[in-house]
Amino acid sequence: MVYIYVFDRPPMKKPTSRPTALFVTCASLLIACTQTNTPQTATNTVSPGTSPTPATSPQGSAAGNSAAIPVGVGVAQTSNVALLGQEQVAGAKIAEKYFNDKGGVDGTPIRLVFQDTGGDEQGAINAFNTLINQDKVVGIVGPTLSQQAFSADPIADRAKIPVLAPSNTAKGIPQIGDYVARVSAPVAVVAPNAVKAALKQNPNIKKVAVFFAQNDAFSKSETETFQTTVKDMGLELATVQKFLTTDTDFQSQATNGINVKPDLIIISGLAADGGNLIKQLRELGYKGVIIGGNGLNTSNVFPVCKALCDGVLIAQAYSPEYENEINKAFRDAYRAQFKKEPPQFSAQAFTGVQVFVESLKAINAKSKVSEKPLAELRTNLNQQLLVGKYDTPLGEISFTPEGEINQKEFYVAKIKMEADGNNGKFEFLK
Repeated sequence: MVYIYVFDRPPMKKPTSRPTALFVTCASLLIACTQTNTPQTATNTVSPGTSPTPATSPQGSAAGNSAAIPVGVGVAQTSNVALLGQEQVAGAKIAEKYFNDKGGVDGTPIRLVFQDTGGDEQGAINAFNTLINQDKVVGIVGPTLSQQAFSADPIADRAKIPVLAPSNTAKGIPQIGDYVARVSAPVAVVAPNAVKAALKQNPNIKKVAVFFAQNDAFSKSETETFQTTVKDMGLELATVQKFLTTDTDFQSQATNGINVKPDLIIISGLAADGGNLIKQLRELGYKGVIIGGNGLNTSNVFPVCKALCDGVLIAQAYSPEYENEINKAFRDAYRAQFKKEPPQFSAQAFTGVQVFVESLKAINAKSKVSEKPLAELRTNLNQQLLVGKYDTPLGEISFTPEGEINQKEFYVAKIKMEADGNNGKFEFLK
């Protein structure tokens, strides 16, 4: 018997120039050979209680020889980016349990397969290659950094496997390819809210100093938005100071920034470097308002700058206080496990897994996922996720045909440290 499946095809992204089939084949062989001799930072882990058996080959069905549908999570579990990636692992694992407890994909569970991208581009490339070619996942949530996405996402796009970016907010991420979308709102939408909140807090702000990590694609994209916002609001951009995400000593940049006597300092970096910069700015005597970018949007920054984190403003795309059923379930699960409020990076990773699960269920309602060849399922999954609407911890979201997220709710939070300086929380401003 021959089955013919008909799918509603959404408007595709603008066509991108594609290599010929022969070139792709040769390039794939070249990449495979190159990766064989490259030390691999990626490590394969599966969640407790699930089978480690990978799905069948692309010629077989996606879940025919496996007890569960494999979904890849390629994020930074090690390196200086681990403070963010570990939060993403936590959110993804909560999603796996939540949706499997609800029956998975119409009775078939999902199985998350984790690969560690580390903090650099090669780590992300290795992780994506392993998830695609060895683990045979149906889709990938990751990577952690925009810098990594610009290197790893094209590999997934060429392999025609859908990628959902959980924290890649730099300009140009959805434009990488037809198979790339993101559940993380772009920095151009989120970042200006923090500047508006700073002006509400202190209407006398006139002079601004900006600091950014010059070796990180996201930080470079974010600082462009911040600098444009500063100028558009009629403020003086007094100095721009550069640093590296691997730096620990910021005395020179901090001194240069303080010397211009700014009313506001804006930092685009990651948790470790950004937290140390905040600490050194305060230790050198700066008492004005500080805005942290999305890379500092984690409670893991608290142990870095401790009491000196207090008062830092950070724009957010997620609030634990958002009221809907799924956010309550996510928040309760996170608090029960970690004894604190869930951060944005965990919520976005949860949402990435959710989008894949609900899209798989929509496909399964038309024709059985278990009977589809893996290549076909990956393509169907990419098509379906772009046309769906999702009620998530982030609120209601959907996607443009190009893969950009449509999200309505945004927030600004202030870091409030406890008296001992060791613990703190994000207080959401009204």
